[in-house]
Amino acid sequence: MAGEKRGQWNSSFTFILASIGSAVGLGNAWRFPGLAAKYGGGTFIFVYVFMLIILGIPLLMMEISIGRKTQSGAINAIGSLNKKLQWIGWSATVNSFVIVTYYAVVFAWVILMALISFKFAGLTGDSEAAGKLWMQTIQTTGTTEGFVNMSTQAMCALVLAWIIIYYCIRNGASSVSKVVKFTVFAPVVCLVIMAVKGIFMLGGMAGLIRMCTPDLTQLLSADIWIDAVGQVFYSLSIMMAIMFAYGSYLPKSTNIARDAVIIAVSDLGVSLLSSVVMFTTMGGVGMLDNMSTSGVATAFIIYPQAMVKLTNSGIFNACFAFIFYFCLCTLAIDSAFSIVEGVSASISDKFRISAKKTTIGICLAASAISIIFVTGAGLAFLDIVDYYANNINLVLVGILETIAVGWFFKTGKVLEEINKNAKKFKMPGWWFFASVKVIAPVLLVGFFGWNLYSLIAKNHGVYGAADGYSVAANVALGWIVSAVVILSGIVFAIIERVKYNDGRYDPTPWDECKGGSDVSEETVEANADATADTNADTNAETAADANKETAADANKETAADAGKEK
Repeated sequence: MAGEKRGQWNSSFTFILASIGSAVGLGNAWRFPGLAAKYGGGTFIFVYVFMLIILGIPLLMMEISIGRKTQSGAINAIGSLNKKLQWIGWSATVNSFVIVTYYAVVFAWVILMALISFKFAGLTGDSEAAGKLWMQTIQTTGTTEGFVNMSTQAMCALVLAWIIIYYCIRNGASSVSKVVKFTVFAPVVCLVIMAVKGIFMLGGMAGLIRMCTPDLTQLLSADIWIDAVGQVFYSLSIMMAIMFAYGSYLPKSTNIARDAVIIAVSDLGVSLLSSVVMFTTMGGVGMLDNMSTSGVATAFIIYPQAMVKLTNSGIFNACFAFIFYFCLCTLAIDSAFSIVEGVSASISDKFRISAKKTTIGICLAASAISIIFVTGAGLAFLDIVDYYANNINLVLVGILETIAVGWFFKTGKVLEEINKNAKKFKMPGWWFFASVKVIAPVLLVGFFGWNLYSLIAKNHGVYGAADGYSVAANVALGWIVSAVVILSGIVFAIIERVKYNDGRYDPTPWDECKGGSDVSEETVEANADATADTNADTNAETAADANKETAADANKETAADAGKEK
């Protein structure tokens, strides 16, 4: 990576958009509304906001600030705190790689449903057929059998998904800055359209009332608190190497305390807007009791059943289906390419190799692995990997990361970095220290323990046994993959110590890190505009020179022809 200039956001606004795009994903559109329905609407929203304040915002600030200070991806960023802890960054990076292999498939499914949404025009009132459309299209068995079968349509959609993902991040922060200006606002527009339609449907207001009505008895349930912690954790893209990478593209002048709050509040706003869409639409078609916490079931089975009941016009229902799935496409793409960017930045910074070549390599490797999820057994395989990656690996990485920052490093240095450019609002020390040192580790240990208990004590170590998931699939895609994620960092650390003991790949210690560039956000943005203008002027000059040369050549040819005629 020698001589390669590190990418940088062209403004604080672009960074906020990119971070919102990463945080706001499919979980906001389908899992949040499902949990709200499960726990009595207003009650879950209250618990979620509480957890967002005491857990989500401090950890989001923590990762962004460490990324900016170290100007590195997750591996070197955590290694800068303590060289012996960089294996935690490796675990976060490898787990994110695992996640993107199947998240791209979900993105492909959404693309596929958007492309075949015209089929809803012929299914008016036929909920049963609408509910089966997706499973028939991807040709899944729903179990761990049928590995040799594959849907051609799903495979083509997967290829398209990976092409889009690579195109969006081909030049790192530079290309992402351009993409997010569309992909962040487009889903909001779609959600507003669907929310207005839902509210004015007969029964829509009943759904909205259901969403806002709290069930206070749920506050006594441990499940609601555990699910709220999980939703905050997954929704903000923390502990996934992403925010380290995004923070590393920031200049020193960025107000991290302010920007992190904007990102978190925006993420919450999209979750609430998605809930309005889901509750009012389901209320309008009389399916309020059919809402599920399963995102896949909600998006591909339950919601299609609702869409064919919206009106008696098949064309209108098909158009509404397209808007819904196009909305999911724009939500999925930001999250998908941000995961790849997090992995790419982490590895390229660690080994000082070209970011673009690293991104190409990651996309090729991940796309090859993702093919197993479009086979007949792909849905079950995806469900298994998703469960272990999120409920075991991600939570364990969170525990390790908060302990590393809170107990094996001077946490005050991170707080100082957060508040470096803060003006009206500064992150209070009592809030940040309490969250990172005590609340986050304790809650995450409890969350991790509960997940292990549910898996081992209740299901005998076999996730999805009731749905036909085999022990072999759980061992291969669950326990072994989790072991690779957690142990990968330790293995790489040993290899590095034995083979490269000259310190060539050592992370820069925190106190020696210079942080982002000294250029202000306004200057960066002005430089970007100036570069664009310069390029435009250069192109214009080149075109003018070319025209002159063409004209000169034409004159010479004309004179020559005239001479011949004479």
